[in-house]
Amino acid sequence: MTAIKKYFQLDELNTTVRREILAGFTTFISMAYILFVNPSVLGASGMDKGAVFTATALASALGCLLMGILAKYPIATAPALGINAFFAYSVVIGMKVPWQTALAGVFVASLIFILITVFKLREMIIDAIPSDLKYAISSGIGLFIAFLGLSNGGLIVANKSTLVGLGSFSGTTWLTVFGLIVTAILMVKKVPGGIFIGMVLSVILGLITHLIPMPTHWLAGAPSLAPTFGVGVMHIGDINTIQLWVVVLTFLLVTFFDTAGTLVGLAQQAGFMKDNKMPRVGKALMSDSTAMLAGSIFGTSPVGAYVESSAGIAVGGRSGLTAVVTGIFFILGLFFSPLLSVVTNQVTAPALIIVGVLMAQSLKHIAWDKMEVAIPAFLILIGMPLTYSISDGIALGFITYPITMLAAKRGKEVHPLMYALFFVFLGFMWILNIE
Repeated sequence: MTAIKKYFQLDELNTTVRREILAGFTTFISMAYILFVNPSVLGASGMDKGAVFTATALASALGCLLMGILAKYPIATAPALGINAFFAYSVVIGMKVPWQTALAGVFVASLIFILITVFKLREMIIDAIPSDLKYAISSGIGLFIAFLGLSNGGLIVANKSTLVGLGSFSGTTWLTVFGLIVTAILMVKKVPGGIFIGMVLSVILGLITHLIPMPTHWLAGAPSLAPTFGVGVMHIGDINTIQLWVVVLTFLLVTFFDTAGTLVGLAQQAGFMKDNKMPRVGKALMSDSTAMLAGSIFGTSPVGAYVESSAGIAVGGRSGLTAVVTGIFFILGLFFSPLLSVVTNQVTAPALIIVGVLMAQSLKHIAWDKMEVAIPAFLILIGMPLTYSISDGIALGFITYPITMLAAKRGKEVHPLMYALFFVFLGFMWILNIE
């Protein structure tokens, strides 16, 4: 135990083994849904759902362990939402690209990812982002995950007339309402582990009221990885058209900026940022790059840092031990999949909403009195939830920032890389709108 405390510097970070384990478990149950959502999404492309389940668990576990042991950050990784839908519905179903070829695209993108990480290009870009925009990214992610929570919990639903509207307060939505009220009270009273306690109480209420079905059994064997393992590597020769290279580039750009934005936002939340820089960011980036490469070999869409890590950070997770614990739970999740079914979207929704409140506090650091900064910051902030994409929100702000700074005659203060990103994101927007 002493060796663990020393390696992860728990005393220096003012945390404990118990708190880190609780944080790791909280992060895991906040993102455990990906074990079931990812196979469902990728299964639409024709991939074997059982194999994707196992690939998702293994890739997530590997990424978490690397992030915790090497980078020593309480940040978990898993196959990213959004890009998995792009994989299944846009590439495979829309472009009629075989899933084997699409998986090869992920493999190629991950190799490029590692290459630009080794040459520290990703690190340079993250350091070049001005502090105001970093705070906007952090707060924007807060709004985004709060929106996810409101949507997952049934409090907000799609509306043909107004795009979104208030949901129906019936059935499982009451679990979200109960969890939100209980968690809010616990947070106001500063009860340690309030978010986790709120989730546990929601599960208990759900089981008692039968809104959450009682698991019929506790253990299940891990599905075989054989249908997807190594398929992407074997089909690398299929990446031989401009259309497929556009797919590779899209995998690369979306994962790059989703992960970069998430890392910055979580580092802001946990108080890791120093002089507008994220310590050990190179190791963090190498961890998620390696996990993405491994995931493409196992048989899943791109892996990236997860915003749900903010739930673990909110309950006190500050070291890599949190991520290690999350990784261990992903491995255990392979065999306890029936038990995971009790942690429904309605159970995790209140945690995401409350964490959104915590992350939105970064807004106070933005120079709102300077329009050249306020406009791009606001577009990042509002763009993430409204486009349902971290990278799209970043794109809106990064395209606008050089323009407003030049208009304010402050163009010399803009880092050269931010000008380069202006053109990168214009190209990015063009790629996304190719029919």
